[in-house]
This record gives sequence, structure tokens and C-alpha cells, in this order.
Amino acid sequence: MKKRIVVTIAALMVSGVLGACSQSKPAETTAAPTEAATEAAAETEAAAETEVEETEAAETEAAAEVDLTILKEADDSMKNTYTLLAVNPDAPFADENGAEVTDVAINTAGADALIEFFLTEEGMSMAADFGQEEYGDSLFYALEDAPSYDGEIAEATEETKVIRLSTTTSVNDSGLLGALLPVFEEKYGYTVEVQSAGTGKAIAAAQYGNADLILVHAKAKEEEFVEKGFARVLDGFDSERLSFLYNFFVLCGPSDDPAGVADAATAKDAFAAIAEGKYPFVSRGDGSGTHTKELSLWPEDLGITEEAESFADYTDWYTSANAGMGASLVMAEEMHAYILTDKATFLTFVKNQGVMN
Repeated sequence: MKKRIVVTIAALMVSGVLGACSQSKPAETTAAPTEAATEAAAETEAAAETEVEETEAAETEAAAEVDLTILKEADDSMKNTYTLLAVNPDAPFADENGAEVTDVAINTAGADALIEFFLTEEGMSMAADFGQEEYGDSLFYALEDAPSYDGEIAEATEETKVIRLSTTTSVNDSGLLGALLPVFEEKYGYTVEVQSAGTGKAIAAAQYGNADLILVHAKAKEEEFVEKGFARVLDGFDSERLSFLYNFFVLCGPSDDPAGVADAATAKDAFAAIAEGKYPFVSRGDGSGTHTKELSLWPEDLGITEEAESFADYTDWYTSANAGMGASLVMAEEMHAYILTDKATFLTFVKNQGVMN
């Protein structure tokens, strides 16, 4: 914008000089710009280009300076397991008010095909390799005892080609689905519609009948989903819950680490240090798997729970964002605060220079 404005001014200056020259000569004669005017315009444009280049370089450098850093990771208490569940077409679907919903159509064939693809050697390898080229590290790891599939996968038909996948922002923001789904869609002819939210909301979408399968990471909520009759067992498998990938939650914070969490013996000790010093902390606050894990790491006597009605004792340092992982990371960066996140989304956040869509 600056470049266009300055160049425009330069052009007007030259135009003014030309206009003045043309008025001093007969009307039929077209005056050429003076050498001084031409040089002045060229110098002005060159200066504008230099200023734009310097501004863009400064903006890029500022954007690249993400201060949030990983301070605690690979703690056994922060293992993060991802699970697939197919939705039962005969489940007791209900709307947000608890009223029964009877006109639900679940694409069981499409859900089966997508789950089977995720669990093939191809799908598992792609997931395990994801991130290696860009980050030099895997963002997800295959569980040693993960279920596998080596049979035929049904191709899409007109009735089954659209699959509704409800998942978490942690999975979606990491870019994993952006790598796997195009391969699946091209190979088998399906179109996967992805909706992402915290695990609680992702599961709720399936309970309303708005998903054919879910990909989430909160064991207790998954088990409740199964117990209420919303999940089904696929042919050839032994359980409704098909856990297949994992990574680790990481505790991130400002690089100067005022709470000293990097030196804490365990993740729980680190959370206790944050609470004791009342250092700024951003919570997902949305009932997601990340939020659920975070709540389990605070000292029990602090009273920070998903069911708590009042956070009066710690609202001066604890912020409940009620937002997805990417948005919460942006908030933590701006507030110079600590935050629990999955490593995959954090590395994506840093690579994007602190900008999340």
C-alpha cells in the first residue's frame, strides 16, 4: 500500500512538471519531461521500494518471534491417545434439549470405509510419517497394540459417498486430516465432511445424529459414549473404541518461564508451581480432551473442575478461553501465559509464526 501511494505521488509530480511544460509551449507541441524531473521520480520510486522491503522484512521478523515454548513434555501423565468410534444407527439420538430425534440417517458403509483406511498399513504409515519432513519429528505415533485392517475397502456409491466426520480441533489444526483424507477420497471416491470442536462437542454432534464417526481423545467420555449405546463394533474388530495413534500433551509457556516449570520433577508439580505463583494460564475451557487432561493435572484442593460454577478464587490468573486449540494458543502468546496443548498443534502454530486459521 505504501509503495502504491508513493509511486502515485511521484507520478503526479511528473504529471505536474509535464503540465507546466506543455503550458509554456504551443498547444500542438508535446513537451518531454526534464531530466531533473525524471531523475526525481526514479529516486522517489526507488526510495518507496526500499521502504516497503524494509517494512515487510520487519513485519516478517516480528511475526516469526513466537515466544511460547515447550517447557514440559513426554511426561507419562500427559500421554494423548486418539480413538475412532463408528456411530450406531440405532442409537438413542436426541437434540440439545433432550427431545428424541428419529429422522437420523447414518452412513455406516462410509464410516466403515474411512475407519478401515485409517487402520490400514498405508493409513498408519502416513499418520506416523506426518510432520517428519516439515518438523524433523513425528507429530503422531502408532500405538503398539493398535488394531489393523488388511481387507478390501468398499468404494463409494451415490448413497454412501458423503461421510460426516466429527473430530477435535487438535486433530484438525495439526494438519493430519489434510494429509490423509485427500488420499482416501481420491482412491475410493468419497467426500469427507469434517467438523471440528472440543472432544465434548465432537461427541455431542454424534449424539445429535450429525456424524457418521468420531475421532477423539478423551477416554472417559468415549467410554460414556459407548455405554449409552451410541457406538457400534465394526465387522472384524473386537471393540467399539479403536485407539490407534498417540502423542503427548505439552506444557508450554513464555520463554523466561517465571514459574520455573521446566525444572519441576513432574507435570503435576509444574501445574502446582503455576497455581502457587498465580502465573497467567490459558485453559481451553471447552470440555475438550485437552481441557479434560488439564483439569486432571491441577492440585485437587484448588477446585478447578469442569463442573465448577465459580472460579472466583483464581480468575485473576486463570483464563477459560472456551475456544479451540489454535485460538487458545494465540491467546496464550498474547497474554504471556502458560497453556497445555497437544504437540502437533503447537508445532503447527510455531511453523505458522503464531497465526492459526
